[in-house]
Amino acid sequence: MGFQFIQKLPTPAEIKEQFPLPASYAAAKAKKDEEIRKIITGESDKFLVIIGPCSADHEDAVLDYTTRLAKVQEQVADKLVLVPRVYTNKPRTTGLGYKGMLHQPDPDKKPSVAEGLHAIRHLHMRVLGETGFSTADEMLYPENVSYLNDIMSYIAVGARSVENQQHRLVCSGCDVPVGMKNPTSGDLTVMLNSVVASQTGHEFIMREWEVKTQGNPLTHTILRGAVNKHGQCIPNYHFEDLILLHNLYEERNLLNPACIVDANHSNSNKQYMEQIRIVKEVLHSRRHSSEIKSLVKGVMIESYLEPGAQKVEEHCYGKSITDPCLGWDASQQLLYDIAEGLE
Repeated sequence: MGFQFIQKLPTPAEIKEQFPLPASYAAAKAKKDEEIRKIITGESDKFLVIIGPCSADHEDAVLDYTTRLAKVQEQVADKLVLVPRVYTNKPRTTGLGYKGMLHQPDPDKKPSVAEGLHAIRHLHMRVLGETGFSTADEMLYPENVSYLNDIMSYIAVGARSVENQQHRLVCSGCDVPVGMKNPTSGDLTVMLNSVVASQTGHEFIMREWEVKTQGNPLTHTILRGAVNKHGQCIPNYHFEDLILLHNLYEERNLLNPACIVDANHSNSNKQYMEQIRIVKEVLHSRRHSSEIKSLVKGVMIESYLEPGAQKVEEHCYGKSITDPCLGWDASQQLLYDIAEGLE
């Protein structure tokens, strides 16, 4: 057989027993959940900004970043709700490279998923306990959601996962907003089909159980750009793209039409400084069109302490080891600019 079984991993219940969530942490998360829910449903006109490193690679640097972010949140609380990206498992286009803290708690050491499960819960809990931020992470492995579902307030499904049935079905049982990215092909129908599936209740297999869900009305779309057959990036954050998505939403009987614009990835062609211009263009489109304003509830930004990216072995503190990110100074200023740019 082609698999080597290394060790049996602890269940979500066992991990939660080892790292129980204090009542004060749960209360802080519940408050953040409600703030974000109201944005997605349109009850609140605040703007959602999901911001942070491409990958949460080192615990101390992530805590440094989120502590700084918490100070900015205090200053923009009347207009913005910030949610830190604490992305601990990373999809890789070729399957090669750093796959995130879940796989490799220390990027300089050998992978260990068993240690990774402890490390990611410890990190998410530290962020919540020390900054008051409940977190955002990516659903790369649907069966792993239960390890962190009492800490996260936002879940993203990536471009390479959005067409997968298990992702869609598991999202239908999540209690927090789930953003479905458009696939790398750019097909908006695939993305919207994923929203339909996730807003609907299902019966399916989950961790050796037959389970039943009621559907997640907070499932929505994320525009992240696309790639054509020549490998060229095609942005989809422009005014016309947003109007098209608004019209496609109107053609479907979906709850809570909402979109987040991912300013990096194929929208920026991974030119991380372009995120500043892209975000400002999206804000301009919202000011120009009431339809876009009602649809676009926020943006997603890749940002870390130091600008750009590095190789794992370079060891520059607070600099991404996956996709390049905005540095802290530019990120802080952009957050202030977003708050000022809202009507």
